[in-house]
Amino acid sequence: MAQCADGVLIADMRLRGQPIVQVNPAFEAITGYAAVEAIGKNCRYLQGSDRLQPEIAEVRASLAEGRPCSVTLRNYRRDGTLFRNALRLTPLRDEAGEVTHFVGLIRDVTQAAGVDRLTGLLDRYGLLDRLSALEAPAATALLVVKVDIVQFHDVNNGFGYDIGDALLRSAAARLATLPAIAVSRVGSNSFALAFEMSDPRRSDRVVEDVLELLKPRFVLPGASLAVQFAAGYALGLVGADALQLVRQAGAALQRSKTTPAYPPHAFVAADERDARNRTRLASELQIAVANQELLFHYQPQVDLGTGQLVGAEALLRWNHGAFGLQPPGRFIGIAEETGAILEIGAWGLRTLAAYATQVNRGRRTPIRFSLNVSVMEFMQRDMVALVRQVLDETGCDADWLTLELTENLMVTEPENIRRAFEELRRLGIGISIDDFGTGYSNLRYLERFPLSEIKVDRSFVHDVAHSVAKRVIVESIVKLGAALDIRVVAEGIETQAERAIMRTLGCSVGQGYLFSAPLDESEFHKLLNEGLILREAWNARRLLTMLDGDGDGV
Repeated sequence: MAQCADGVLIADMRLRGQPIVQVNPAFEAITGYAAVEAIGKNCRYLQGSDRLQPEIAEVRASLAEGRPCSVTLRNYRRDGTLFRNALRLTPLRDEAGEVTHFVGLIRDVTQAAGVDRLTGLLDRYGLLDRLSALEAPAATALLVVKVDIVQFHDVNNGFGYDIGDALLRSAAARLATLPAIAVSRVGSNSFALAFEMSDPRRSDRVVEDVLELLKPRFVLPGASLAVQFAAGYALGLVGADALQLVRQAGAALQRSKTTPAYPPHAFVAADERDARNRTRLASELQIAVANQELLFHYQPQVDLGTGQLVGAEALLRWNHGAFGLQPPGRFIGIAEETGAILEIGAWGLRTLAAYATQVNRGRRTPIRFSLNVSVMEFMQRDMVALVRQVLDETGCDADWLTLELTENLMVTEPENIRRAFEELRRLGIGISIDDFGTGYSNLRYLERFPLSEIKVDRSFVHDVAHSVAKRVIVESIVKLGAALDIRVVAEGIETQAERAIMRTLGCSVGQGYLFSAPLDESEFHKLLNEGLILREAWNARRLLTMLDGDGDGV
C-alpha cells in the first residue's frame, strides 16, 4: 500500500458515517490532505459542494449494494483546485460474506483522455475534449444527441448488475457503428453522440436512425430484453461552447423522460429554464427543513366494506417560496442525488410520529399512518436506531406507523435491508411495498422480506370492471396476501364499480379519489370528525377542491 502509485483509502462500512480509516502516501500527494486530516471523514468530502455529479449516484449504489464500481469524478484538493479522479471501489467481506470495508483507488487523470472503462467509449470528459478540438468550417452544424435507457434500475434489480453491464456494453457496441464524430457514455445509463451536419434539417432523421438502431431486442447472456430509450438533442455550430450544447441536449432528454412514451425531444429554451429551476431546487432543498417549508398532505385509507376511515398515507409536499406547492416527484430524486434525503426522511418520520400521537390520543380505534421512505435511508444510516429514537421522543405507538418503499427501488442484495425490516417488525412498525406488481422481482420480496402490507398498483385497479386479466391478477395478489398474513391495499380507486370489485376480490382496504384526494392537515381533521368517508355530501364538497394528480394522490 505504501509503495502503490495510486492513492489508496480504506473506509470502514461498519462505523457510523462510513469513515476513512487508512490512506497511503500517494493519497496525501494527490489530494493535499495529510492522513490525520482524512481519517475519520467520509470520502465524499473530496467532492466539496460539487454534489450534483451523476456519477455520485453510482458510487452510492456501489457502497450500499456491496459491489465494485469505476467512475470518474470531479474532486478537489486541500487547496481547492479541481482534479479528475478515476476512482475504483472494491468491497472487502468477512467470513460471513458481509461487507466490512471498501478500498478505494484514486488516480489523477486530469490530463488524461477520458475513456469509459465499462464500454470503451469516451466518458463525459473525453466527449468535451473531442468536441472542443473539432476544426471545421464555421457554418458546419453540430448535432448532440443524448439517449437514456428507460427504467434501467429495474433491469439491475430484476436481472442483476452483470446483465445491466452487459446491456450497457451491447448498447455501446451498436452506437459505435454510427457515423458519429464522438460516441460516449456520460452517465450510469446515458449515452451522448455528436454528428457534424451539412444539412441541419436532417437532424430529426439522424435521431430517428439512432433510436431505430437501439430498437431490436438485446440478446444477452441469461436474458433477452426489449429496451426503451428516451432521447433529447440540440443543434449548434462547430466551435461553439461544447459544454453548453451537451447541457442543452441533456435538458431536452429530461423533457423526453417526463413525456408519455418517451418521444425524442429537440431542445427549446423552456428546457434550459427547467434545467436551471432544477439546479435551483437542488440548492434550496438543502435548507427546506430548516426553513420549515416541508409539510404533509394526508390521503385517507378506507375499509371497503364499512366505509370507515382506518388509515392515511402521508404525502410529502414542499411549499417553495417561488415555485409554490411542489409534489414529491419534483424533488425527491434531487434529494436522493444530493444526500438531502437523509435530513428530509428524518424530519418526515419525526413529524408523522408526533402527528399520529396527537390524532390517536384518546381514540378507541387508532388511525394507522403510512410514510414513503427511500431505500437509500436504509443503506446510509441505521434506520432501526432512528425509529426507536423517534418513538421514544414522540410517545408514538409503533403500531400506528407503516413505512412504504416503492417496489422498483429495492435492491438485489437485500440482506442488510431484510435484517432492518425484521427488527422494525419486531418493534411493531409496519413494512409496505408500494406499486406492487409493476417491477421484475416483486414475488421474491414476499419470500425475502417480513412485509405487513402490499399496495396493489393503481394500473391494475383502473378499469378493473372491464378487464378479466386485471381481475385475475388482483385476485391472485389478494390470495397471496391472505396466505402470508399480509394486508392488501388497493390504490387509485376512482369509481364505485372499482370499489365493489376490489371488495369482492377480497381486498379489504383502499384509497383513491372515490373517497378523497390528499388533504391538508385542517381538512383531514374535518374528515376525522366525519368518521365515515362514503357520504355523498363529503364527496360533493371534495370534488370542488380536488387536487391535481394521479388517482392515488402520489
